[in-house]
Amino acid sequence: MAGSTLRDHAVFPSRWARDEPDGETASLVERLRADLETAGYTVPGIEALWSRRAAAASTHPGDALARGHRVPALRALADVPADDRPLAALVRAFLLGMPQPAAALDEALPALGLDGALALGLVASETGAAGDAAARVRPLVDLRPYAFADAAGEGRWWIASDPGELAMGGALPEDHVLGVGGASTTLSGILLQRSARRTLDLGTGSGIQALHASRFSERVVATDVSARALAFARFTARLNGVDTIEFRLGSLYEPVAGERFDRIVSNPPFVITPRGDDVPAYEYRDGGLVGDALVREVLTGALEHLEPGGIAQFLANWEIPAETDGADDEDRGLDRVAGWLDPIGAEYWIVERERLDPSEYAETWIRDGGTRPGTAGFEALHGAWLDDFAARGVAGVGFGYVLLRRPVDGEPPRMRRLERVHGASGANPGGLGAHLEAVLEASDLVDALDDEGLRALVAVAAPDVTEERHHLPGAESPTAILLRQGGGFGRAIDAGTALVALVGAADGDLPLGVLSDAIAGLLDVDADALWAELAPQVRSLVRAGMLLPTA
Repeated sequence: MAGSTLRDHAVFPSRWARDEPDGETASLVERLRADLETAGYTVPGIEALWSRRAAAASTHPGDALARGHRVPALRALADVPADDRPLAALVRAFLLGMPQPAAALDEALPALGLDGALALGLVASETGAAGDAAARVRPLVDLRPYAFADAAGEGRWWIASDPGELAMGGALPEDHVLGVGGASTTLSGILLQRSARRTLDLGTGSGIQALHASRFSERVVATDVSARALAFARFTARLNGVDTIEFRLGSLYEPVAGERFDRIVSNPPFVITPRGDDVPAYEYRDGGLVGDALVREVLTGALEHLEPGGIAQFLANWEIPAETDGADDEDRGLDRVAGWLDPIGAEYWIVERERLDPSEYAETWIRDGGTRPGTAGFEALHGAWLDDFAARGVAGVGFGYVLLRRPVDGEPPRMRRLERVHGASGANPGGLGAHLEAVLEASDLVDALDDEGLRALVAVAAPDVTEERHHLPGAESPTAILLRQGGGFGRAIDAGTALVALVGAADGDLPLGVLSDAIAGLLDVDADALWAELAPQVRSLVRAGMLLPTA
């Protein structure tokens, strides 16, 4: 890239860091918002542009961008008609991170103007071949449209962050502020969508989770150890007209000492990175502690900042210790996390979604930092990661979700669930949050029931549950009967004839105990013995969201 690097100039004006914007800043942000709307710089607007230009790109530009390639997008944006020029200029600058003619950006931002974009710190002048400092400008930020759906309806924002790897053209700086990424969308997709008075977004980064939390909270406190991240988050909130978020600078729970919240959400810097001068530590993903110690601090510190009954949700990585007794224990990682939480009296639901061996884990995060495989730098970092894991006896790393709840005062913990749910989830158009919400409520109900209470429970099979039978060729009886979940985690439960019959008969009319006794009569088996077999399976189906209590 001609001239100085993006990083040389990505220093924010002081106006970005102020808790309350001055009149000029507020006016500039309002004009920027109006220009983005007018140009159609939204997810639907850009998708429509790609559709109109698909022939020029020879492939779908958006799909290629998701894979980290922008050539199809550049082809699609070449020689666009006049009506598409403003949108194309914004896409080139703030989505692709490419320098633009000053006149093109001035045309794309008629209300803000080029001077306003410079004043806001969105772009910087770049000296061209002719020595004209105003001839071209280069973007200093990634300003990305974002669309979503939740229980409150559909929504859309613009998320500001540092330019990504495509724009940087190499390894990222250690104080890089990440924008919309896979982890952030994963966390936002699993958040419970219930009303709260106060929510804490711990380690807010560019502010995505704080924005999501603001949809269901009266007030949100967003913290980060990075002043740079807080500047981005403040700007993003103002651009989207959200004024219910308070931003505080500090590490972990220090900025909220002595305070409690109804909800806590966090995508913490959970990456397990070797500590060493030759290994970059990125603020957005590396907590600066050895192994998974930061994750442990975040999880164990949450309880004292939750109101009784309050819930915290996190993404996390945890180490899976090497075998010490020769046993093949696949749950060593989950047991490790439970070992942090049991002593403090927390209720928890921990879901392991994936696990990687040390080499795969290292490769993933070295690439994430912009260092490419096949280079000397990549191999040196790879070796440092493997040495670190070997020295501490780490056999793998688990990734997943952690839901914590502070028990109501005076009550012992009830919910303590460990699950391994690897593979693809079911179809959840609005994210997993609604499913988790329903399952949590149903689980609380069934966990409070004794055996007689469970027999009296009335339930109905979830509408997304289907029955699947497998037969050997020519066999009259099935070799396997599965109950398969279409949504949620897409679970497949190996069920017997009696359980399938119970689920099939559960239509919200008769209690489960009555249904079980009737099935025992049909199968000519002892009713008490059958219920003893079915009762724990029924509890599991309720906790999976496959059998829904109605009364």
